[in-house]
Order: sequence, then structure tokens, then C-alpha cells
Amino acid sequence: MLKFFAAGPDLPVRTDDGVDGAFRRYRLRIILAITLAYAISYTCRLAINIVKKPLIDQGIFTPLELGMIGSALFYTYAAGKLINGFVADHSNVKRLFAMGLVVSALCNIAMGFSTVFWVTVMLWGLNGWFQSYGAPSCVVALASWFSNRERGRYYGIWSTAHSIGEGLTFAVVSALVALGGWHWGFWGPGIAAIVAAVAAYYAMADRPRSLGLPTVADWRNDHYAPPVADAPERGVFRTQLSILAIPAVWILALASAANYVTRYAINSWGILYLQEARGYSLGEAGAMLTASTLAGVAGAVAFGFVSDKFFGARRPPVNLLFGVVELIGLLLLFFGPDNHAVVLIAVVLFGLGMTGLVTSLGGLFAIDICPKRVAGAALGLVGVFSYLGAAIQEQVSGALIDAHMHVANGANVYDFGPVIWFWIGSSVVATLLATTLWKTKLRD
Repeated sequence: MLKFFAAGPDLPVRTDDGVDGAFRRYRLRIILAITLAYAISYTCRLAINIVKKPLIDQGIFTPLELGMIGSALFYTYAAGKLINGFVADHSNVKRLFAMGLVVSALCNIAMGFSTVFWVTVMLWGLNGWFQSYGAPSCVVALASWFSNRERGRYYGIWSTAHSIGEGLTFAVVSALVALGGWHWGFWGPGIAAIVAAVAAYYAMADRPRSLGLPTVADWRNDHYAPPVADAPERGVFRTQLSILAIPAVWILALASAANYVTRYAINSWGILYLQEARGYSLGEAGAMLTASTLAGVAGAVAFGFVSDKFFGARRPPVNLLFGVVELIGLLLLFFGPDNHAVVLIAVVLFGLGMTGLVTSLGGLFAIDICPKRVAGAALGLVGVFSYLGAAIQEQVSGALIDAHMHVANGANVYDFGPVIWFWIGSSVVATLLATTLWKTKLRD
């Protein structure tokens, strides 16, 4: 089994005329596969957010219990992203990615049958572990097949998968739940993820060197610094450990953790907020957050393009720009007039800014400042903090919402005031921490 998942050995570098064509074919297939399949995989972790209101209204789970269930995924995902980030650097990522998708899909299908609290916690936690195979696999593929000064653009394209997956969840999964009940909120994504896993397995490829191709930096002659001819080779594991000595990585990890508090607050509780505080129906709330995810697609692409083209692949100035846009969106959403047009503008600004920050803080910037051969470990280290932030958010938000909810005339009444300040404060911290990395150096 270990041999099945292991990366192939380096083969002698080809010198024939077919190298350019091979690179172009693989790169197109890989960017399409990791973007579309990862988008589908996202629905398998966000489905629970769509079914919170029916689960609460039917008396199956309380907001506090749903916060605990949601946090189970984030805790296992955080641990898995760190461990599997290190594993991905040693792996044939197309096999690792496909395997994670299939088992995550099976967990979702089982969730559609579960109404027992601790069974649901265990299933959703197991789902988080296998979800954690996805991002490290995709980022290792990006680092292997796309070079330094173009990586921001391609990472931005891949990062649209977050928003596409969120949009599919808010639009398609919401429709499935409205038509067939909460069970289909899990069954639909599970079935789709199995199909995506098969497609990704046949479309993706191992590292270029295992296929007899040169490294992408050599192929494009794109190095941050000229390669040293006689530099001693360090093993992959030693290189992975070396990133622990980079102070900027730790600051980036904390910034990402704070950013993921707000990101998953809106993903997890945004539907409930719009329904209860703004009076939207499930369909209307889903449509609003779908608009946010469409803006997020633009935000991810724009971040990569702007930082590559106008700032020489420097991310910190663009982090500040997108952080301010995201905060303006949050303030409008929570304190703006009760008007559909204002809410739409708010969620669009939030989606645009947040997805740009997720693109950078959640992985791209980590790859920039760490050795590219250990991109999975860099993503994993940042990822464990990111999803610890998301997990803490889920529990704190669930507890705050539950503590400020009461029943009046047989209906639940919510006071979102305290939790809103928790979410906004986290975004401010994330933007300030990211800005401190203004002069951080980039590495091959």
C-alpha cells in the first residue's frame, strides 16, 4: 500500500523535442483536475452548514451540538493537513487525492443516515481526516508543475475551487435539501465526489522528474536566484524540518488562523444569520452566499494576477488591499441598512476580499517563502493553524449563538451581536498580522 502511494523515482531527463508538448498537456490537465475535483470535494465538508436550520427545527441537534459536530471536522482536518502535508511531499499525489475523495464521499453518504449525536461527531471527524488529503495534494501538484513567477496566477485559478465549491453548496445543495430534505444535503455531495475522484485519478500526474521531464523551474528558466551548481543535496524530510526555523511561516500561520475564523464563520453560520436576522428564506440566503462565492472566484484570480503582474510576486501589499475590502464587506453585512441591494454589495465585497486572502495566507505565500520541494509541508504547517482557528470558531460561535438564543411564541429568537464582534475582530487581527510580513524574502 505504501508503494502504491509513493512518488515515483526520478528518471533521466528527456532531451527530445516532445518535452514542451508534454509539459503543456500535463499542466492543462492538472490545473483543470485539481480545480474542478477540489471544488466538488468542498461540498463534502460544507454540506452540514446547509442543514443546520432543519436539524435544529426538527429537534435532532441543538446549535451547541452542531458547533461540536462542525468542530470535529476542523480538528481532524487540522491534524490531517499537517500530517498529510508532510506525506504529500513523498507521494504520488494523484493517488493520494483520489483516495481521500472517495472515503470522504462515503462518510457523507453515511452522514445522511445518522441522527445519533456521537455517531455523527465521529463520522464528521473521520470526514475531516480524509478531506485533508486534498489541499496538500493539489498544492504539491501546483509547486511541481508551475514555476515561481507564474504560480500566483495558477494558484489563484486553483483557489477558485474554494468559491466554486461554496457556490455549489449554497445553490445546488440548498436546492437538494429544499426538495428532498436534509438527508440529500449529504447524499448529493457524496455521489458527486466519487465521480470527481475517478476523473481526477485519470487526469492528474506525478512530479515531472518521475516522468523523465526537467523540473518546471529549469524548463521555464524561472528561479528566484541562480541555482548553485555544487550545492549539497538535502533529503526531503530534512528540508521539511528546515521550514520550522523560518519566523515568517509562524506569523503567516497565525494570520491564516485568524482569517479562517471569519471565513468559516460565514460559511457555517451565514445561512442561519441571513434567515434569522435578515428574514431571508433558505433559497434567498443560499442565493446571497452564492453571489459571495462568485465574487470569490474573481477574488482568487485577481489576487494571483495582481500580485504576479504588478508587485513582482510579492503578496503582502495585496494582502492589505484585500483585507480592507473584506472588512468593509463585513461591516456592511452586519451594520448596513436592511436592504437587499446593500446586503448583496456586502457579500460580494466579503467574498472578493476573503477569497483573495485565503489564496495568499492559506497556502500561496507559504509556498513562496519555503523550498518548493516541500510545498506540502509548508501548506500543512499553515493549514494546521488555519483549521484550528476554524474549529475554535465553530465551538465559540455555536456556544455564543446558543447562549443568546431564546424561545418566544414557540419560535427560536437569536441575538447575533456578541458573535459578530468575535468574527470582525478576527478579521482585523488577520489583516494586521499579514501586513507585518511586508519585507519577507521569497525562495526557490
